[in-house]
Amino acid sequence: MPSRRTSWRRRSAAALTTLALLTTGATALGVAQLAAAPPALALDNGLALTPQMGFNNWNSTHCGTDFNEAMVEGIADLFVAKGLKAAGYQYVNLDDCWALPNRDSAGDLVPDPVRFPHGIKAVADYVHGKGLKFGLYSSAGSATCDVQGFPGGLGHEQQDARLWASWGVDYLKYDNCNNQGVDAKSRYQAMRDALRATGRPILFSICEWGSTQPWNWAQPVGNSWRTTGDISDSWSSMITIAHQNQQLAPYARPGAWNDPDMLEVGNGGMTDTEYRTHFSLWAEMAAPLLIGTDLRKAGQGTLDTLTNPDVIAVDQDPLGRQGTVVSSSGGKVVMSKPLADGGRAVTLTNETSYSTDVSTTVQALGIGGATSYAVKDLWSKATGSTTGTLSATVPAHGTVMLRVTPGSPVPPPNGLNQLSDLAWTSAVNGWGPVERDRSNGEQQPGDGRTIGIRGTQYGRGLGVHAQSEVDYYLGGTCRNLSVDVGVDDETNGNGSVDFRIYRDTTLVADSGVRTGKDPAEHLVADLTGGDRLRLVVTDGGDGITYDHADWAAPLLSCGSGPAAGSHPLSDLAWSSAVNGWGPVERDRSNGEQQPGDGQTIGIRGTTYAKGLGVHAYSEVDYYLGGTCRNLSVDVGVDDESNGNGSVDFRIYRDTTLVADSGVRTGKDPAGHLAADLTGGYELRLVVTDGGDGATSDHADWAAPTLNCT
Repeated sequence: MPSRRTSWRRRSAAALTTLALLTTGATALGVAQLAAAPPALALDNGLALTPQMGFNNWNSTHCGTDFNEAMVEGIADLFVAKGLKAAGYQYVNLDDCWALPNRDSAGDLVPDPVRFPHGIKAVADYVHGKGLKFGLYSSAGSATCDVQGFPGGLGHEQQDARLWASWGVDYLKYDNCNNQGVDAKSRYQAMRDALRATGRPILFSICEWGSTQPWNWAQPVGNSWRTTGDISDSWSSMITIAHQNQQLAPYARPGAWNDPDMLEVGNGGMTDTEYRTHFSLWAEMAAPLLIGTDLRKAGQGTLDTLTNPDVIAVDQDPLGRQGTVVSSSGGKVVMSKPLADGGRAVTLTNETSYSTDVSTTVQALGIGGATSYAVKDLWSKATGSTTGTLSATVPAHGTVMLRVTPGSPVPPPNGLNQLSDLAWTSAVNGWGPVERDRSNGEQQPGDGRTIGIRGTQYGRGLGVHAQSEVDYYLGGTCRNLSVDVGVDDETNGNGSVDFRIYRDTTLVADSGVRTGKDPAEHLVADLTGGDRLRLVVTDGGDGITYDHADWAAPLLSCGSGPAAGSHPLSDLAWSSAVNGWGPVERDRSNGEQQPGDGQTIGIRGTTYAKGLGVHAYSEVDYYLGGTCRNLSVDVGVDDESNGNGSVDFRIYRDTTLVADSGVRTGKDPAGHLAADLTGGYELRLVVTDGGDGATSDHADWAAPTLNCT
C-alpha cells in the first residue's frame, strides 16, 4: 500500500449525562433550590462490558415451523464449525413463539412440546455444552408481540425469572407489547429486580423500541436498550435506524449499550456492499451484534462479513465508547470512535446512489499532534500512513472503515476530557488491571463494580489498587485536573491510601491518608505547561490490604476556550449535545426529527435570528477554558408548540448552577437569564421537563451571547 506525505487514499469499486450534582443558584428570574440527581450508572451485574454478540432467530424465521429445537441446536453447532464462536459470538437466543399460549395450573410458562419436545432446559444444556450461552424472549406486558398472543411477563416477573434461571438462561430479551399502559420504567425495573434475585447472571436486553427515550433511564436497569423500532432488510430501514442511533452516543458505556436492533446481514434484501456498511456502522456505534440470518443457509460472503476480526475488534474495544458523527454533508458521513490504544476507528460512508470521495482529517478525529499515523483499511486489509488527511473513493451505499493509530503520543483534545476516555502511556497496579469506569476487583478486567466512595456513586473514573501509577501524555497543552478521590466502598470501610498527582516530577496535589471510612476528597491540580500527568496511589501506612482506590469523575481541562470578545453560542462548536427528540438545532427551533426541520426561533411572537433549538430533556456543553465572564440569553417554549409545553432552563458553570428560569410554559413570554461564568471551564445548558411530561417541550435558547476575555 503506497503512503502519502499528507494523505492516505484508497480507490476501489468494491470498498465500504445525566445531570451532575445540582446546587443552589441565583437567576434574573428568581432563586431555586434543586435536589441532587445521581449520575446514570450501568447495571452493576458484571455483564456486557463490551456489546453482546450472538444470534437471534426472529429476522430469518419469525414464528415459522422451522423455528424449533433442531434449528437452535444446529445454530450452536454452526457457531463452532463456522468460526463464529472463535470470532466472539457467544449467545444463541430464542425469540417469540417458544411457549404455549397458556400458562400451566401453577402459573408457569410451558415450552411448546412440538417445537421443543425435550423442553427449554435441554436446549440450554446443549448450547452450554458447546461452550456458548443461551437466551430467551418475553414481553413486559400481558402477552408477547406475536398475534397468537403468548404469555408475557407483566405481573409474573419473579415467577418467570426463577423458572428461566432454573433452565440455565443467560440472556433475556424483554419486549414491550401489550403493556397495559403501565409505566415502562417500572415494568423493566420489576424484571431487573426479579432477574437479580435469582442469583444467576442474566444479561438483560430491554426491547422498548425507544418509545419513552430509555437512554434517559435505562443505564441502571438493563445491559442494553432498543433505541428504535424494528429493523427490516432494506437499505432505507437500516440507514434510517443508524441515523437515529448515531445521536445517542453519550448514553452508551460498558455494561449499558444503545441497541439499534439485530443484524440483517445475509437475509437478501441488501447488496453485499450495503451489508458491509450495516456491519461497519453497528460496530462503529458499539452496538450489540446479534446475527439475524439463518446460518444454515449463509454463504461464505455472509460469514466473511460477520466474522471480520478487525471490525469486530472495533465493536468490542474495551474503552467502550460509541462512535460519533464528526461530519455529515451531501450524503457523505464520517464517524469517529475512540479506541483504548489512543487511536480511532473511522467510517467514511457514502449514502448517495453514486460513487464519490469522502474525506476527513486527524484533527477532526481528535487525535492531531502526532508526526505520522498508521492506517489500516478493515475490509481490504490494505495498510498505509498519513500525516493528516484521510480520503477514499467510496461506492454508492458503501463504507470504508479505517483504524487510525498515532505513531507518537498525542496530547488530549482541546476541552474537558474524562481521563477514562483517554489512552494512558503506562499503567502499573498493585492487584489486577487498572479499570476504566469501574472499581478494582483485583483479578480479571471488568471484575470490579460501580465506583463508590462512602455511598456516593460515580459513573466515570479509574479503579486502582495501591501501589499504583497511571501516566498520561499532556504535551504541554493542559491546564488542570479536577477529581474526587477515596477508598472504594467494596472494601467495607477497610483500607488506607494516599493519592498524589504529579506534573512531570513536581507534586501538585496530595490527598494525605484516606481511609475506607472517609468521604471523598476533591483535588484540583495545576498542570500548566506539563508534558506528563502522573496519578500515584501509595499505601496509607498499614500495609497493602483492602487498598482499592478510586480516581472518581476525573476531568482534565486542555487548551484555550473561545477567543476574546462576544460570541453567539450557535456560532461556536459545542463539546457535547444530547437532546430529547431530534438533534439540537442551530438558529432554528427543534422539529423533533431530522436536522433543519424546525422553524425560525420564536417565543410568544418575538422572533430571534440566533439561538439553539432543543427539546427536553436536553444538555448542550461548551468548553470555556476559564476565560469567559458571562452568558446573556432569552429563554422560553417555542411558538411551534402552540401554547403547550413546560420546561425549566438551567445554566451551570462546571457543576455549579448559576441561573435557573424556573418552569416556563408555552403561554409565558421570554425570560432573560444572565449567568456569571468567571473562572469556569465548562458551560452546561440544561433543559428539563417542567413537570407534566416531555410533551411539546420545544425549548429555545434565544440570542445566547457568550462574553470572553
